[in-house]
Amino acid sequence: MIGAHPDDCDMGGGGTAILFAKMGYAVKFVSVTNGDAGHQTMKGVPLATRRFAEAQEAGKRFGVTYDVLNNHDGELLPTLAVRLQIIKKIREWNADIVIAPRPNDYHPDHRYTGVLVQDAAYMVAVPNVAPGTPALKKNPVFLYFQDRFQKPNPFRPDIAIDITPVYLQKIHAMDAHESQMYEWLPWIGHFLDQVPAKKQEREDWLAKRRAVEIIPSVRQSLEKWYGKDKAGTIQNAEAFEICEYGAQPNDEEKKRLFPMLAVTGASL
Repeated sequence: MIGAHPDDCDMGGGGTAILFAKMGYAVKFVSVTNGDAGHQTMKGVPLATRRFAEAQEAGKRFGVTYDVLNNHDGELLPTLAVRLQIIKKIREWNADIVIAPRPNDYHPDHRYTGVLVQDAAYMVAVPNVAPGTPALKKNPVFLYFQDRFQKPNPFRPDIAIDITPVYLQKIHAMDAHESQMYEWLPWIGHFLDQVPAKKQEREDWLAKRRAVEIIPSVRQSLEKWYGKDKAGTIQNAEAFEICEYGAQPNDEEKKRLFPMLAVTGASL
């Protein structure tokens, strides 16, 4: 999973990452920037250092490896140099699945992360590009995290995962990003006064604050994968759209790539 900032993958796919890790699969989060601008009082190296430490603690709680690239927060551009960084990361991990933002988003770092991953999607298999890292012999399946944006086209939930059993673990892992969950995001969102003062109360507050409504299209996808009865009981879910630029799996291949669907899913 590739995000623009330390905490982006956590929010968009943390529950799915936990499920993969519990099944014994290797999962990596990559933050394309070091997060050195995302705070109301801290900045630069001290903030980047703090956010790196938070990401490593979050990674332990998720059960994933967490890499943070040293590109400045708020200044990301889809350059060749950064594209090569992304290509190398995907190749080094020998990724089967790569998940990133769509290239339409309110934040330029998110948009350009989506563009960078799209630009890397074909090139990961081209040996003469970034020749210092062996090219992949297969093209991964590339997917997008869910978002709310409607233009030029709304998000399409091709895959929907029930994360209800691990939702509180996801929240516990996100809690490691204290600078973001309890300081910066509440400050920029004008609800800093709602953050509990007592640490033991914060995860309960975060669980309510970060709960994502299951919209009708995601509920329909859950019904496809889990059956209507089971889907009706799901309280927390993460959804992903398949990008056209990577491998294009059929439904049986999707169940192989996301084995949590094969274990509990409906007959297709």
